[in-house]
Amino acid sequence: MKKIRCALYDRVSHDLQAKYGLSLETQMEDLKEYALSHGYEIVGTYSDEGITARKKLQNRKDFMRLLSDVQQDKIDLILVTKLDRWFRNVKDYHNTQAILEAHHCNWKTVHEDYDTSTADGQLKINIMLAVAQNECDRTSERIKVVFAHKKRQGQHVTGAAPYGYILGDDKRLHKDPEREHIVDEIFKYYFSCFSKRRTVFYILDKYSDDKKLTEYKINRILSNEAYAGIYDGIEGYHPAYITPDQYREIHKISTAKSYPHTREPYLFSGLIKCPHCGSCLSGITKKQKLGNGDISHYKRYRCSRKFDYHSSPCITESVIEEYMVANLIPQLENNIFNIQQQQQAMKKNPQNRVSKIKSEMNRLNLLFQKGRIEEAYYDQEYGRLEKELKKEQPVAVPLEKYLEIKKSVSGDWQRLYDKLDVEHRKAFWKRTIKEIHVDPETHKICGFEFLV
Repeated sequence: MKKIRCALYDRVSHDLQAKYGLSLETQMEDLKEYALSHGYEIVGTYSDEGITARKKLQNRKDFMRLLSDVQQDKIDLILVTKLDRWFRNVKDYHNTQAILEAHHCNWKTVHEDYDTSTADGQLKINIMLAVAQNECDRTSERIKVVFAHKKRQGQHVTGAAPYGYILGDDKRLHKDPEREHIVDEIFKYYFSCFSKRRTVFYILDKYSDDKKLTEYKINRILSNEAYAGIYDGIEGYHPAYITPDQYREIHKISTAKSYPHTREPYLFSGLIKCPHCGSCLSGITKKQKLGNGDISHYKRYRCSRKFDYHSSPCITESVIEEYMVANLIPQLENNIFNIQQQQQAMKKNPQNRVSKIKSEMNRLNLLFQKGRIEEAYYDQEYGRLEKELKKEQPVAVPLEKYLEIKKSVSGDWQRLYDKLDVEHRKAFWKRTIKEIHVDPETHKICGFEFLV
């Protein structure tokens, strides 16, 4: 007689484990004992630790692995300790049950009596799941009330205190005297080079004796709004290491950033987008043997998806740098001139022109609705009016932002730039440029945007 192939599944959230001692080990022992006593063949064990019943099934990794094995017809029966370890709402139950039935897989609870093979059994399961779901919803509501109270008191809401903070007797976050200097240095070093990667290397080398410091944690510090004293959008919620403006600056610079696989600094890392797929171009170093036998190293940028998906630009860093240095001031002055012209036009006739365009658009809509004009004519005229309206709208970027950049490159800035080392040159471009554009046809630099 063929043995029933059995899978064991258990799940526990941290709060349940702490309160009742229902550890994964305890559940698994019960499941194994039940399987062996009934002569089942255990073909797999699946455990989700620290996953609450409110999480989506997709977030339960071993649960999804279990379903995958069911769909490959590897399992005849699934054992769980109790129904609430398996499901907590009716929707999840029915979605999963459909998969199990399609692959002739049953399930049992070893501490409760549930039978999916009869109509009465199905009804009992639906009723119990409805009760469990209601209990979860009520628990969630109580937790929200508690969190709201803590928030009004300025208390730390949930979880352990972030690195560099401690939880005081008043249940609020305070700077940790033992690690405050480390967090201060993390941000100080970052703002000297504007590179998370370089900051990670520097801090890990300097504070190698602090076992709590990891690459993940340093990156987390540099991307967590908590270090700007912000919680849930509330500024000044607790003591800050940086200002909210500094946090937003880090976020701007870091968005869509790509990292090279070496410690070699690249001036324009994360600033150049592939014109075909939108990914950031990554820095690479090429070697070239010279006529005298020496080896020359030069840096280039290419898309990491170049060989798998599409052709891509491969641009030498010195070419990019030459273009940026030559065009920085002309582009900056052109942007300032255009904004000043728009501001002057707005002062002369701030609303009349906008009102006339909107009135004309409304009239066009009315004529089209009454069928008095053709759709092609409507599209053409409405598109033209939209472009005119866009030109008349108030300037989105304040002139002051561009003037600040102009002030930073006043005088003989190019001579000063030439004296900078690679790290400081990179920092200059990171705090000045938002994105460098590449022409999709020629694969040459064709423009850039300022970080304003």
